[in-house]
Amino acid sequence: MIAISINGLTKKYKERIAVDDLSLDINEGELFALLGFNGAGKTTTIKLLTGLLKPTSGDAHIFKKSIVNEINDIKPILNISPQESAVAPNLSVFENLVLIAEIYGFKKEEAIKKAYQMMEKFGITDRKNDKAKKLSGGLKRRLSIAMALITDPKIVFLDEPTLGLDVRARRELWHIISALKGKTTIILTTHYLEEVEALADSIAIIDKGKLKIKGTIEELKSSTQKDSLEDIFISLTEGDATL
Repeated sequence: MIAISINGLTKKYKERIAVDDLSLDINEGELFALLGFNGAGKTTTIKLLTGLLKPTSGDAHIFKKSIVNEINDIKPILNISPQESAVAPNLSVFENLVLIAEIYGFKKEEAIKKAYQMMEKFGITDRKNDKAKKLSGGLKRRLSIAMALITDPKIVFLDEPTLGLDVRARRELWHIISALKGKTTIILTTHYLEEVEALADSIAIIDKGKLKIKGTIEELKSSTQKDSLEDIFISLTEGDATL
């Protein structure tokens, strides 16, 4: 089943086109990686799909509901772990989780139960009473993803989930993210190509808001006659020196 179907999605800012006639499908339960240099349109695409921005033209359907006309019906089944930490620094790990569950409409008792489940799942139970501002970068990211998942979303957007983490913390998060595959539809943006190779079922590369290619890693290698994802990425993009 197709979870997200994007059709001619476009977002313009005066003279600049951030997303340019983007069309692609994302299957339910897959981990879908969206790659591109800084400014390619990745984060704008996520903001369009989650209702934070309105498209200039085009549409996308999430489980057959339009982001243009039915976004209020879609929002309850989505959540996002953004690049910027979404945690409240002066609240504890436990308080952050309970708060976000209550914001999404869970009653107090259920919110507390789900908070304990998430802390167990993400290995942060022993940090229950620690204020978020005292957590390491890796633990903050774990908490941010736990907050995105506590609402039982059908689709979760992970925008640069391991940015700035050391190798060990990144690998630990990889295991957590990998365990979600098949249960939740995940849209991942990342600077790390090895992360995509380790985790992604399908990949789309965008450049200057346009879709350049989409498929599995093997399909991309076959169609481009390139041996590595890095070679494929460089050959299809015209961005600056950073992803």
